[in-house]
Order: sequence, then structure tokens, then C-alpha cells
Amino acid sequence: MEITRRRLLSALSAAGLLAVIPAGRADAATAAKGRAQLLANTVAVLAGTTTSNARPETAAKLAAVDRAARANLKAMDDAGEGELFAGLALGTDEANLNTAYRRLYETALATRAPGSGGLYGDTAVQRRVLDGLAWLHERHYGDQSKGYYGNWFHWEIGISQHITKTLVLLADEVRAHRPELVRAYVSSMDAYLRNGTDGDVNLDSRFHTGANLADITTNRVLQGALLGGDAGDARIRKALTDQLTVFLTIDPYHLRHGVTDGHYADGSFIQHASVAYTGSYGTGLLSRVVQTLKILDGTGFAHGEELVPTVYGWVKDGFAPLIFEGWMMEIVKGRAVARTESGYADVAVVVEAVVDLASLATGAEATALKSYVKHLRATSRTPLDPARFVSPVSIVRYADIIGDASPPPADLNPAARSVAFNAMDKTVHRRPGYAFALARSSDRISKYEYMNGENLMPWFQGDGAHYLYLSGQDQTQAYGVDYFTAVSPYGLAGVTAPVEQRRTIPELYGKAYYDNPGHPLHFTSSSESQNTYVYFPRGTNTWSGGAVLGAYGAAGLVQSSDAAYRDRALLPDDFVVYRGARATKSWFLFDEEIVVLAAGVGDAGGRAVTTTVDARVAAPDDRVTLTGTRRDGRAWSGPGTADLRRLRYANATQNTAIGYVFLDTPPVRVTLERVTRSRRAVRTANPDTPVTRSVCGVTVDGAAGARPARLAYALVPNATENWLRAHHHGPLKVLANSPRLQAVSHSGLGMTAANSFTPGRHETAGLRVEGPASVIVRRQGRGGAATTTVAVSDPTMDRDRITVLLRGRRLGKVTADEGVRVSRDPGGTRIDVDTRHAYGKSFTVTLSG
Repeated sequence: MEITRRRLLSALSAAGLLAVIPAGRADAATAAKGRAQLLANTVAVLAGTTTSNARPETAAKLAAVDRAARANLKAMDDAGEGELFAGLALGTDEANLNTAYRRLYETALATRAPGSGGLYGDTAVQRRVLDGLAWLHERHYGDQSKGYYGNWFHWEIGISQHITKTLVLLADEVRAHRPELVRAYVSSMDAYLRNGTDGDVNLDSRFHTGANLADITTNRVLQGALLGGDAGDARIRKALTDQLTVFLTIDPYHLRHGVTDGHYADGSFIQHASVAYTGSYGTGLLSRVVQTLKILDGTGFAHGEELVPTVYGWVKDGFAPLIFEGWMMEIVKGRAVARTESGYADVAVVVEAVVDLASLATGAEATALKSYVKHLRATSRTPLDPARFVSPVSIVRYADIIGDASPPPADLNPAARSVAFNAMDKTVHRRPGYAFALARSSDRISKYEYMNGENLMPWFQGDGAHYLYLSGQDQTQAYGVDYFTAVSPYGLAGVTAPVEQRRTIPELYGKAYYDNPGHPLHFTSSSESQNTYVYFPRGTNTWSGGAVLGAYGAAGLVQSSDAAYRDRALLPDDFVVYRGARATKSWFLFDEEIVVLAAGVGDAGGRAVTTTVDARVAAPDDRVTLTGTRRDGRAWSGPGTADLRRLRYANATQNTAIGYVFLDTPPVRVTLERVTRSRRAVRTANPDTPVTRSVCGVTVDGAAGARPARLAYALVPNATENWLRAHHHGPLKVLANSPRLQAVSHSGLGMTAANSFTPGRHETAGLRVEGPASVIVRRQGRGGAATTTVAVSDPTMDRDRITVLLRGRRLGKVTADEGVRVSRDPGGTRIDVDTRHAYGKSFTVTLSG
């Protein structure tokens, strides 16, 4: 298929990528050479090379490859009638069929990995694998009328990946022993691409986007190389053209094929249309596209070097802010938060991709990537295990980076940074001693993700839940699966929840999804209705966002019920919906304090509600103390309920502490409980392993029928007792706290920050804001050197203009972002900001006078 420059210009101009795929067709000899190189590159990626595998660093990886293959062969030896592997029942469970194909791939890999053991180069084993492929195709895969039961992913992506990689590894023996397998399997794989069109990718399908699209298209590139000839070349070029769409920055106002999945200008990454997913699907996409660049190297099918700067931008602005001391933050992991793999393991996938990207990059970008690899290794509390890398070549590259003293360890981001991922309703605030991660939601972004029995109790994870990571701590002791296992889903840190008992999807419906295909909304396991109301429901609020000014930030959320509750009249009678609590919340992010304001806290139905100021977990034997001061000045020690002015949680075993300053808060209930619960409580596939944790909850209770309450408090990471005592007359002041306007000032920083939530005029502390907005003002210096810097953002995403007035003497413009205008006003200095189609971006202006 010929790709014209005009077509490429149309498809790639948004990302500044031109002529990635050569416009003209290569002659037959050149094309054949390119296909051969593509296959050789792939084998090197998967199995390593003689040179790479001779390095001692790859020994553990190669030993694992050999062990897996020998175990698989033993299972084949022990197989009974109708089995390919002993004990692996086939015919009704697509996950088992996927496992069978994975085991064949693992066995083939051992025969192609130099130095992996006695199976290397074993033709008999290779033929046994190919015979297994033929057996599976004949009995369980080739008949389309019998296939495609269960999860679509296995049929369109998972199984196909194992098949194609196995055929690539054994390409020479396929031609000699079973030459019919390639065309038979490619034909079947095309037929199973049922969410595509005519056996090919459909860019208008919701199944063929983002990480899923990268998986499918990479697989089709390899299929093209196996097929050969003009047909194979056309498949390769078409697959690459489709895959190039994942490199484009999503413009929410000009969507291509209606797709919202992908990377956004502010660093956000979305999958499944509305799920913040950098930490799971995002890592998969990163890994896949870097692997694709590696297998294309030197083939002539694409100029992969054109794509490297785009992927570098993903790492720098999308991944690095979300990784704290080698740990992937929970706010971007979707249902994967309930899996037993740790945040450190998530980052290991990123490290391998960065290692390989560094080998493709040049100049300053290559140096920065290598320094980042060293930084992640140096700061992680869990040693990174390169034996878990996919490629032995990557292991060697990693060892070479670590062994090279020239680039020093360095983060890709400054130690002090505030990031508003407004496109995916998440906020990250970082300082040298901590990182604060906030999960918001809206009518654009899902409250949570549940699917396939994973993340069984997710209901409030997008309602302002926060995660406060402390420097130097092993984060497996603070978060990860054990946090969600031990902490009540109604008591997650930062959450306002009604006092009620909800049931999980399996408890409600007896299976992992709601099934009602006869209803007009047609509920099946992967239907759009299932996505909308069960798997990842969105909120119904429009206000979710915030502004960033330098290294400081403001964020806010108007909490709402989800789409299912809103649409309850349309849903089947047996479909269970839950009503959420109400609250308007703001987070103001400074250096040593995170100030939280909440107003209108309550429930429209009159239920009791709880607001969890924080929830901390510790090992059951850790030495945890709770000390504080009452409002009348008397000392207090917990647990218990008291009218507190301040509180300090300290874990002497972990050498960590957090302070809480209660600026305007009702009596606080502080609990410290020993909780034991099985990890299976949060994911049906988790082992039934009991987890015991000491859980500290700092909670404000609202009685049933009570009037809406307001709260104001500050979280103080790493606080000492002396610091907390000094903060009694500290720099923080609450200026406003209502469902209309929330604002604070910090005298030490010369900063005022405000979130306005409703139409009309809002006034506070010499600041006037028209309509809903997020605004930060900072005044620095004195006299002629004084400057005032202002940041403005539209958290509703749909305002054309925001007007801010700074009362007092007129100020002159020094610098301003495009779209910001400064003018004289009878009351002071007027700032007009054009926010049309800005999608939550912060606009900044610096003034003097």
C-alpha cells in the first residue's frame, strides 16, 4: 500500500512527524532484505544474540528461559488424552488457550536463545512446538464457529502475540517442517480480529486504540514479514500507518476517529476512553512502541528516529512525574491497583523501555535518559531485577549504563514540581521529601476502573483519594495492594463517603459483570453499557481541575454521583446503583503543607457521611505513636476522638511522620486498628493470602440529617513536633470556604490561591474572579523590584474567557502567555485570559509595580 506524502502530512502534522514511512515502494530484493532484517531484529529482541548472551549479566534471564521451557516439555510429556499440557483443560476457557500458546512460545524461545542451555538449536524440540501449534489450530483455534468465547482481548491480541512470536522464532524450521502454518494462522488471526474491518484494524473501533492498537499493529508487522512478498510488505506498511496514530497528541476538540485514548499535551494518558492509565496500559504502550522501533531498525520500512523525540516527551512529561523513588503512583493504574505486583515492578517495565530508547536517541536526550535510569536505580527501595526484562540485549544495555560513570544519576524532572494532569483529572505535587498524588474525576474521566474481578471495591478511588509518599520509605509498606486490602474502601485517604454497605459486582450479580443482553441497553461482558455503568463509570460533575504556578499548585473537585445513579431510570430493574455523598473540595499545594478545604460536606438523602483526612498503614509490629494538641492547648495522645488543633502520626520503625494542622475542623476521630484481610478481597484472582496491617484513620464524622459541614486542614509531610507547635501562628490563613469559593493565603510565600465554583463574581483578599476558575497569585520582592505572578486555569474545560481583577495600584505587564491580556481597571489591574479549547491549561502572567 503506497503512502503518499500528502496523506502522511494530514495524519502526522499534529505531532510534527513527517515521512516516517518512505513514500515509494522498494524493489523486490530490497524489500526481501528488509523483511529478513525485521525478523532477525525480532529474534534478537526476544532471544538475545551470541554477544549479548555471553555477558554474565544475562545468566539469570537465560536460566529462567531454560527452566520454563523444560517445565513446559515435562507438562507435554505428562499430557493425557485430549491435552497438550497436563492439567490444562481446553475448549471452554480462553485464558487456558492463551496459556497453552504462551507455553509453546516459551519453549520455542529456549531453542533460539544462545547460552540458555541444552535446548538451544534443538530441532526436535522446535518441531514439537510446531506440531503443538498445528494441534491447537486443528482442535481449538482454526474453527471460527467454536472460537471467540470469553474475553475479546485473548482472541484479538494475547493469543495472536504468542502465535506470531513463536512463528518468528522458528521461521526457518516452519519453512522446512510445516510451511502451511504461517498462512493458516495468519488467516485465522485475521478472522479473529472481529472488532476490525475485513480482518484488519479499524481505527474507528473502541477496541483498536492506544496500547491495544500498538499491540495489534506490531503483531501485524511481524505477520507481514512472515508472509513475505507484496502482500507481506503491504501488511507491514498498513500496520505501521495505523500504529503511527498512537504517536499523535490527542486534541480533545478535534478527535481523530472519535478516539480519546492516548497521550495529551499536559502529559496525561488515557485508555478505555476515560481511564487515567499511564501506570498500566501506558507502560504497555511505551514498551511496545520502543520494541517496534528496535525491530524496524535498519529495515527501511520506517524512519524510526523521527519518532524518538515524541517518545522521549512521553517519558519526561508523562511518566517521570508519576514515578517517586522508583514507585509507580496508584492514581494511574486503573484496576491494576489490586494486583499483587508492586509499583516497583511497574517501573521496571518503564526502565527497560528507557534503556532501549536511550540506545535509539542521540545527544542530550540520550544522556538524559541514561541519567534517569541511574536515578531510578539509585532511589528505588527495591533493587531492580533486570532478569525480568523481556530482552537479554536490554539487560546488557542496562548494565552498560550503570557501569558508565560519565552521566550522573538525575531525574528528568526537578525535585520541586507541581503537575496538573487535568486531561485525566489527576494532580501530582513533588518535593524532595515527599510526593502527593490526587485522584479526581468528572463527566470526562472515570471515577475508577473495575473489570474481570479486579479492583472489587473501587467506588471512591476517584473522589479526591490521595496518596502521600514519603521519601526513603519502602512504598510496599505504605501503599500497593496491601493498602487497598487493609484500608476500608469507605475510608481511603481524602475520601468523603456515605455511611452504607456496598456490594461488589460478583456479590450483586454472581459473575464478574452484569448480564442482560435482552435489555435495550444490551448488557454483555464487553458492551458499551457495561463500560459506562459497571467497568469505569464517569462522574456527573464538570468542575475538576486546577492551576499551576511554577512549582506550586491548586486543585479542586465538585464531588458527584456517577453516571449510573444519574441514569437509574433508564437501567434494568435489577441493576443496583449507589448514590454518592456531596462535597466541594480544594487542595492548595505549597512547600511544606498541602491545605485541604471542604464545604457542603453531606448527603442529599440525609445519610451520615465520613470524611477521611488521612489513612496510613504500617506493619503490625511497627512502633506507631499518635500525639497532638487540643484546641484549648492541652496535650492529647490517641487513639480517640477530640477537638484537635494539631496531630502527629509517627512511625519510629520506618522513621516517617506526618503532621495534621486543623485550621477549621469539627472534632476528629483517630483510630489505630490491627486489620487482617485476604488479598482476594480486592481481586478474585489474587492468592488467598492474609494481610495484617496496622491502620491509622483520621476521620471527621457527619451525623445523619446534619447540615452540610465544612472542613479546613493541612497535611504536613515529615513534620516534627517543634514544627507543628510553631505552626500554631503559622503562615496559613483560610480566606473563604463555601461551595461557591474556596481560598487560602500563605504569608511566607506571598501567595493567595482560590478556586471559584459557580457563575458570578467572587471576591477575596484583593482578588476578584468572574465565574468558575482556579487562580494562584504570588507577590515577591519590594519597591521597584516587586513582581506579581498570576496563574489562571479553567477547571470546567468549556469557558471561552476568564477575567481576574487584582485590586490596588495598577501593575504593568512584564511577560505573559499567549492569550493573556492586561489592562487598566478602575479597581486595579484587569487580566483577561482566553481559555477556549485550552483543556485546563494554566496561563501565566508576570506583572510589576
